[in-house]
Amino acid sequence: MNRAEFRAVALTVLFGALGASGAWYLGAPAPFLIGPAVVVMVAGLAGAKLTVPHKLRNACFLLIGISMGASVTPEVIVAAKRWPLSFVMVIVMVTVLLYVAAWILQHLFRIDRKTALLASSPGHLSFVIGLSADSKADVPMIAVIQSVRVMALTLAVPPILSALGMATPGSSGPQVAMELPVLAIVTAVAVGLGLLFTRWHFPAALLLGGVAASAIPHVSGFISGQVPVWIMNPVYIIIGALIGTRFSGVSIAAMRTAFIAGAVTTVVVTIMAAACAAFVSWVTGVPFNAALIAFAPGGLETMAAMAVMMHVDTTYVGSHHVIRLIFLSFLMPWVMGRVKREEKNG
Repeated sequence: MNRAEFRAVALTVLFGALGASGAWYLGAPAPFLIGPAVVVMVAGLAGAKLTVPHKLRNACFLLIGISMGASVTPEVIVAAKRWPLSFVMVIVMVTVLLYVAAWILQHLFRIDRKTALLASSPGHLSFVIGLSADSKADVPMIAVIQSVRVMALTLAVPPILSALGMATPGSSGPQVAMELPVLAIVTAVAVGLGLLFTRWHFPAALLLGGVAASAIPHVSGFISGQVPVWIMNPVYIIIGALIGTRFSGVSIAAMRTAFIAGAVTTVVVTIMAAACAAFVSWVTGVPFNAALIAFAPGGLETMAAMAVMMHVDTTYVGSHHVIRLIFLSFLMPWVMGRVKREEKNG
């Protein structure tokens, strides 16, 4: 890492820490996630060169996964018998959201069909950008619209739950911390599984490696305890800053058009996702706060971190977002292949 890169990383961490401190002082929900996202976004739009290195980002994803896995208990597994309907609803919702958002972008904002479909994918941004490389889609437009969705959901979900009286940070009482030697062993296993999952092209491979390495010994009762708070709070700050860096280097003019389009579609899909979450909560008895975070089409890592911070069922939330990403891995290539065939035949 050269001096310029180090300066960019240091500034990002500094802005993230300032944002977290400010949000915590103001009593904002999920302050260590929301505060950094807002401050880093503003700094990036103001022209600051900000970045989160891949290795640091991956380490944070791994720890989020370990924290999620630590919440898997035998009681949670027993409750999973109510989830099949919920999984089906995720698949249905993803398909409906994709086409509704694409219709809005095409007909209200005159965005071409390829760009509209790719920009409307409810998740899997890096995968979507990869698909766009083989098409004539507007990649910057896709990136900004997708980033607006992730940012808006990160900012909107905690206040919504707070307004409904369902945000319960700290409500679970003091949590027993995992002993550091145990955490070190779990982390080593998580790294190995994450690399294996990466080789198998799993979505969010490192996060899933952390979940698997932590969940199996926790659910068996072999180990217990959460990742220490003094480790997890900086992790949340880095993830929040990572979201904010997606706006770094984007011109105000380009932001304006894409931001409006992204905001409109995000409002629509959020309302639809909330309605779906309410239905699933009503039918299955899953708490609405868990269902809302599970069905919100935000980033897997972001929603996973939010689930941990808001003290909802992380296994429920994480499994639904993994299902969403796996389904999108099949759906989006099929959709774009269909568009390509139609253009060829038309």
